Parts: sequence; structure tokens; C-alpha cells
Amino acid sequence: MNKVYLDYNASTPLAPEVVHDMYPFLTDFYGNPSAVHWAGQPVKEKMNRAREQVSDLLSCSPEEIIFTSGGSEANNLALKGYFFKHLSKGKHIITSKIEHPAIIGPLKFLERLGAEITMINVDEYGMVSTDDIEKAIREDTILITVMHSNNEVGTLQPIEEIGEIARRHKIAFHTDASQSAGKVPVDVNRLNVDMLTIAGHKLYAPKGIGALYIRKGIELEPLIHGAGHEFGMRAGTENTLLAAGLGKACELAGKHVTDGRLADLTNYFWGELKEAFGAEVVLNGHEEKRLPNTLNVSFINRIGQDILTAIPQLAASTGSACHAGKVELSPVLREMGVPEHIGMGAVRFSLGKYTTKEELDQVVSWLKEVI
Repeated sequence: MNKVYLDYNASTPLAPEVVHDMYPFLTDFYGNPSAVHWAGQPVKEKMNRAREQVSDLLSCSPEEIIFTSGGSEANNLALKGYFFKHLSKGKHIITSKIEHPAIIGPLKFLERLGAEITMINVDEYGMVSTDDIEKAIREDTILITVMHSNNEVGTLQPIEEIGEIARRHKIAFHTDASQSAGKVPVDVNRLNVDMLTIAGHKLYAPKGIGALYIRKGIELEPLIHGAGHEFGMRAGTENTLLAAGLGKACELAGKHVTDGRLADLTNYFWGELKEAFGAEVVLNGHEEKRLPNTLNVSFINRIGQDILTAIPQLAASTGSACHAGKVELSPVLREMGVPEHIGMGAVRFSLGKYTTKEELDQVVSWLKEVI
């Protein structure tokens, strides 16, 4: 076995069915979906179908789906769009300390424009406290944004409960579900969210496409002004090729999201690692309330990047950085209070639909050779 890919949280390969549905847009469906003639209308129908496929996965109306260039743009539209539209109501936003840079970055930008940001601590599992969220609410709080799951350790946040708090206080609630969609059920009504982000390249669709769910009645200021594309939320001729890919990927995800295969494989892998390394390997994140495909472990008193460098045929990741011989823990592990001698050995293994048990056995064998 030459290579093993265990970095599905970073990016997924395109599903063959996705490629199949995208290919006609490279040859036959070249018309502008805004055009009313024979070349445009079939493309519009395909766009409508893609929107329906995304909305079916999220259990919402197709008119509540806005296609974007990815998760980062969707997050920017949610945060900046809501802030700019509701400046007269307040300027306070609540988030967590372990959000993805696609959330932290826009919030830092809004701070320069007068926004006041409260960042909530997490516990040793990387989970926020709903009590801390509620205690942080002020009279001028207009928005809460907390990720659905953490991209590094996989911990699932209590989104449903936070949503209930937000509704009780009449505050808009956004969650970045880029890492969750396709791995666990994501029902916007059950989650009590007003806005939700997904990213195509996390669920076997192309890079460069994502979507933002915006609950009916929620008003945002667009990031891109121009014509009235995407219900007036995003000007510019739609990327029909990539939207079709995202739609098909969401359709496929809906069929397999609860089958349990990934959880079984991940648990098997964790069991094999514990058997091979005993007390020298520990789990980062929550043991149960986490994504079924994500296994972030630390090899104690080791350096995660050194381990991966010694196994070039293995694709996995580590959030910690090494500079001039000194290891800097990832912000997520640091906020979780993981000690340096443990956190510096962190490696994130993220499994996917094409991962096999044989590949996991091979990875354990490689790890035994270098640790």
C-alpha cells in the first residue's frame, strides 16, 4: 500500500456521481440561467434542482439557500451582512474562542468598525457552556455564532440548546456547519438556527462552492452588490457547474449520513491505536459527542509534525506549528487547556467514505515503525 489519505476534514475527493452531474455543464449547459431563451432556461432548471438538493439535506426551503464561493464567504455574509443590516439594534456579538479563522477573521474586522465581541471559553473537551452563552447576553446583543463542530478535534457543540437561548432572547443565531454537513444530521429547524454555513469540499463536492442557509425573515446586507442574483443576496452570474456539484453531493450525503459506517471505522482505529501505544496515546476532544469520522490524538512527548514527516505516504494533519525547534500548540488545544507535552504530539486523523479497514491497519503499522 503506497499512500493513505486520512485528511478528509481538510478536503474530500469528488464523488464520481458528482463529477457525472457536473460534466454536462462543460459541454451542453452553457447558457446564462437568467436568460429566458432555450439555452438559459434548462440551466435555470438545473440550478433550481441543485438548490432543492441542498435544502433537502438541511430540511429547509430552497428559497432559503444562497450559493456562495465556499464556507468562508458564507460566514462573511452571515456575520458582516447581519451586523451591517442591524447596526441600529446593537453592536454586540457572542462567539467561542475556538472558532475557525473564517469566523474569527470577520469578527476582528467588525471590531474595527465598532462591533464588540465576547468570546466564550471552552472546557477540556472543546465544548462551550450554554450557561456561559446566556450570561454573556446583553441588551445590545444582536448575534450569536458558534460552530456546529470543531474542525480539529471534532467536538459537537450544544447548538440546539444555544438556539433555544437565542430565540428566547430574540437574538439571531448562526452556526458554521462546514465540517458537520454530510457527517451528522443537520436539520436547521431542530437546531433552532437562523443561518447555517456549509462548504462543498468537505462533503465530496468541488472546492470553491458553498452555501448559506438564511431563515425566512432574516435580513442581511449583501457583500457583493449588483444585479439581483441569489434572491438579491449575491450579485454575479451563478456558478452553475459548481452548484450542480454541491447539489448532488448533498443528495448523496442525505442517503448515508446516519449509516454508522464511519463511526465504526473511527472507533476501530482508536481501539487499534490504544492497543498499540497504550498510555502513550490520548484522545483530544469529547469521546462521544464528536464527529463520527474525526480522531484527534496526541502521542505523549512526541511532536506530531515529526511523526507525519517520517511517514510521507500518510496524509493527515496537525494543528500545532514548529518554529526554530519550539512547538506552538494550536489555538484550539491551547484553549482546551491541553498540556504542552501532550498537545505537541497531536495528530488529526479524519476518515471518509473511501477509507478502508486495511488502510487503517497500515497506518497503525507505519506508526509503530516511527514511534
